[in-house]
Parts: sequence; C-alpha cells; structure tokens
Amino acid sequence: MQSAAKVTVAGAGALGLSCALALADAGCEVTVWDPAEPFANASGVAAGMLAPVFEAVLDAEAAAHFDLLLAARDLWPALEARSGVRLDRAGALAAGRGAWIAEVAAGVTRLGLHPTELPRTTAEDLAPGLSGALEAMLLSREDWRLDPRAGLAALRLAAAAAGVAFRREAVADRGAADILVIATGAAQGLADLAPELAVLTPIKGHILRIAAPRGGGVTVRGEGVYAVPAEGGLAIGATMEPGVADPAIDPAKVEPLAAAGARLFPAVAGAPHELFAGVRAATPDGLPLVGASATPGVLLATGARRNGWLLAPLVAQTIAACVTGRELGPYAGRLDPARFRGGA
Repeated sequence: MQSAAKVTVAGAGALGLSCALALADAGCEVTVWDPAEPFANASGVAAGMLAPVFEAVLDAEAAAHFDLLLAARDLWPALEARSGVRLDRAGALAAGRGAWIAEVAAGVTRLGLHPTELPRTTAEDLAPGLSGALEAMLLSREDWRLDPRAGLAALRLAAAAAGVAFRREAVADRGAADILVIATGAAQGLADLAPELAVLTPIKGHILRIAAPRGGGVTVRGEGVYAVPAEGGLAIGATMEPGVADPAIDPAKVEPLAAAGARLFPAVAGAPHELFAGVRAATPDGLPLVGASATPGVLLATGARRNGWLLAPLVAQTIAACVTGRELGPYAGRLDPARFRGGA
C-alpha cells in the first residue's frame, strides 16, 4: 500500500474521523461516507472519558489492557494539537463507600500506580456539590475527558481542512477506492465485505443529560454510575445492554439514571433532563478490530466497546500505518482482526 491511495472511510464517529484525518495527513485522498447526522452516532452520545486508570480498575473487560489504554491516552495531546479537540486534564474522582474505595485503591496499586485518597474538602473543591454521604474519595490525574460533540465537530473541521471529502450516504462496497476502512461501529451493513464483523456484539447504552447549576469540576465515578460535567449540567451514565442493537430511547431508563446521579450530586434531583441512547460494538476480548480484513483492500477500525474516544488516536495511527506501509507499532497484534478468524 502507499500514501497516495484513494481511501473510502465508512463511518463518521470518533474512529472514522480520526482515521480520515491521519490518512489525509499521510497523503491519501480520503472520502468519509456516513448517512447519519454528524452527531447521531455512539461517539456523539458518549461521555467523552479518556480514562485508562478507572476503566482498567472498574471494568473487567479492560483490566488486562491498561498498557494499551494508557498508550492510546498518551497519543491524545498530539491529536489535540493537530485537530483542535480540547482536552480536560483535571482528572477523575472515584467516590463512594469506604470499602469500595479501598477496592478501587487496591486496583490502582495493581496497575503500578499510587492511589491518591483525598480529604472531603479537597474532593468537594474538585467536584462542587458532591454528596456528603459519600465516605471516601480517590483521585486519578491520569484520566482525562473531552466534550464528545465538540470533539466530533473539531475532528470533522480538521479533516475537511486537510482535504477530506464528506458524503451523506451509506457505503455499499469499496467502489473506485483503493482501500475501504470500515468504522461503522455495531452496524452490520458491510458484513458481506468483512466477515470479521460477525464477532461484534452490539451494546446499547443510555445516558442522561441533566440541567444543573454545577459548573466545571472533574468526572466522578461511583458504584455503577458516573457523572461527567457537560454543557449546562451533568451527563449521567450509563446503562449497558449487551446484545441490543435498537437505538430507540427507552423512557424507563430515566428514573434509575436520575437516582444514581442524585446519589453523587443531590442537587440534581428533579432537575430537567434529556435522555439519549447509542449502540456500541464489542469484540469477545474487549479490544477493537483494527487492521486488515481477510477481504483484500478492506481495513477495519471498529468494535472499541466503551473506549472509542480513548482509543481513537491509536486506531488512527495503526490504520494509517497499514495504508502507508509504515511500522504498525507494538499494539497492532493485539488489535489485528485476524485474531478471531476461524474461532468466531
């Protein structure tokens, strides 16, 4: 493959746009195809957490991949400088029962890091309005975040400025392109072109955006809930419904999410809210499919589960290396779609 390749990218989420920008910077002629509105995808509904530490500690699927998650996070400052996506590096706070925080601290220690437990006054400075009923707090400065909609907009603008074209249509095949990059999340519309997509499982998730007086502050992770500062309030999440591919909003999810958010920030109880839903894709080992399909001329960049934003620059770097023939890097083997061939 070569840098002058003509590339079609299917999908305009975090992975598709990041790949498109990296490929354009590598000298490719790139067109992104996506029939949806710019923010109508799982990336636009997401919380925007770039959280290698708390993901590895709190999510069993991510526990074995901390090194890879941290490496992806470390690529974000360069993508921020290139794209204009704004990062918030203030960190994230775990808050809850003393016994639970002790478990979290032990998990952080197992990662080779030193957990930072905070006194209440410091925690409340970082997260104004935090519930006084929470017994203990622990800070991770390694976990960052971004605004997902602003991030998509910035990536799209940077890609367009780099010469990437956009089509509001679905891709049916590789067409006249030298290479097709499939970055369509849980969608199975291109499964005939890439048999590896059969290993993906859809995971539906709801997130509740609550209008609240709290401004700024850090992300707070509780037991089975998170609260992320968002424009005009908080984003409370999230449900995970494995095997569900229907993106329709379920109003029954409002009450449990609102109650969970109020346990962290009591002042949001009864505040105006809006519910959103998205569908992510997951592989059996929790890592995305990134690299060559068995089908010639087809590359995959999909299946990032709940870490699409975090993994985006690493996925983009790997895809660009696949196209240009550069060194793939130390994590390409763990992401290679070939790892599931014959056993899925």
